[in-house]
Amino acid sequence: MESDPFLKAKAVRLHPSAYPLQGDVEISGSKSLTNRALILAALSDPTVLASTDTTPFENANPDVADRSVADSSVADSSVADSSVADRSVADRSVADRSVADSGRVSVVHGVLHCDDSHWCIGALESLGIQIGVNGTTVTVGGCGGRWANQEAAVFTGSSGTLSRFLPPALAAGTGTYTLRASEQMSKRPVGPLVDALRALGTDIQYLGSDGYYPFVLNARGFHGSEVQVPGNVSSQYLSGLLMAAPLAQSPLTIRIENDLVQPAYIDLTLSLMREFGVEVDRVADERGIGFRVSPQRYRPETVTLEADASTAGYFFALAALTRGRIRVVNLDARTTQPDIALLDVLERMGARVVRGAGWTEVHGPQQLRGGFSVSLHEFSDQALTVGALAVFADGPVTVTDVGHIRKHESDRIAALHACLERLGVQMTEMEDGFTVTPGLVSPARLATFDDHRVAMSMALIGAVIPGIELEDPGCVSKTCPDFFSRIQNIGVGVEVVERRPSS
Repeated sequence: MESDPFLKAKAVRLHPSAYPLQGDVEISGSKSLTNRALILAALSDPTVLASTDTTPFENANPDVADRSVADSSVADSSVADSSVADRSVADRSVADRSVADSGRVSVVHGVLHCDDSHWCIGALESLGIQIGVNGTTVTVGGCGGRWANQEAAVFTGSSGTLSRFLPPALAAGTGTYTLRASEQMSKRPVGPLVDALRALGTDIQYLGSDGYYPFVLNARGFHGSEVQVPGNVSSQYLSGLLMAAPLAQSPLTIRIENDLVQPAYIDLTLSLMREFGVEVDRVADERGIGFRVSPQRYRPETVTLEADASTAGYFFALAALTRGRIRVVNLDARTTQPDIALLDVLERMGARVVRGAGWTEVHGPQQLRGGFSVSLHEFSDQALTVGALAVFADGPVTVTDVGHIRKHESDRIAALHACLERLGVQMTEMEDGFTVTPGLVSPARLATFDDHRVAMSMALIGAVIPGIELEDPGCVSKTCPDFFSRIQNIGVGVEVVERRPSS
């Protein structure tokens, strides 16, 4: 497939539609679900793929430095106007299949073709996992937690899910692994996870700054019956430990320190583990809360990933902003993905939401309502989406309980502040949130901070206000490589105004 033309641009200009945006879109699975599924599939009992099942997995955007490995190629979604699958769910699904215990291979349908899944598949292949790709279907031969390559260099790119899910899966087995990440990911903390693995007997030596990638991991299985992990930095630490815990030789209790951010993502992890045949018990006693996992084996399974609610949120927001109507044809509003809660915020702002059997539709109001405060603690990936919507509300909107997004691909609160300041919109920044006060918007060229959520959220403003330009549009390849083509298909004008030099 050909690369999305906007991924190679240095900058794009957006042109609002003269009419309310109307359309039906189909969303691929999430990156979160994709990487979960792939890792679990890899951990399933040993299976071997026929050679005809194995084809290269194509990267979404090989032309942007620090986003992919040098020899990656390009892939689009096969549906012209669809969004992408949930990245976190996909990552969890891969891991679950790796541990599966039957002689069958695992099959994951609805895999998102993006940078995160490219890095995940590349990392698993470097460990000796056999993987076959046919469109959005990926076949995975499991290893039962015994990696074929006991000494390997592994690159996790800029994927937060992979970078937090894979180390526990490696530590539960044996071998020596050098783990490196992109420059961006190497600035994001991994220390609490490393501390937990060390407490379970894993020898880990940092190669740079303590608490960050890169590091060398000497795996010798889990030793110990209990470990603690903080819940207030990232739920990915807990998900990674949970997925690897069934590989231990004895029962393991994982206790949570502090409040857990985005607990719904833990529910997604547990649900995928259950699909691969593993049950986890919740613990609540005088010592606190946590999970107890007994030794178990993952079964190879066939899993279909549901549409990515995180990406769907941008299309729902477009309907709300333009008085339009957009239906996501393959996302049921009863999904357990936390970002579906954006629909409640849209209703509070005056939009009408229609929840059908397997589909969800948003109708935009004549005027978005503001004048409220909302906690996005459990669906903080939509914080910038709400920030963009607030620009056009009839009163200020305050977002709270999202301080942890300062440690994502960018400091997202500071990035939003910088963008809105360029546009002439007032924003008050707090440690754990922000307040946006609506006002006149001035055309401007905006940096996207190598952050897909910054780019897609600012594109929402460009769908309403003429003259908005976005630098580095290719950063959307992390989760929705054809985002700009998709919004173009439903009526938003997208123009390349500056191209990258040919290499």
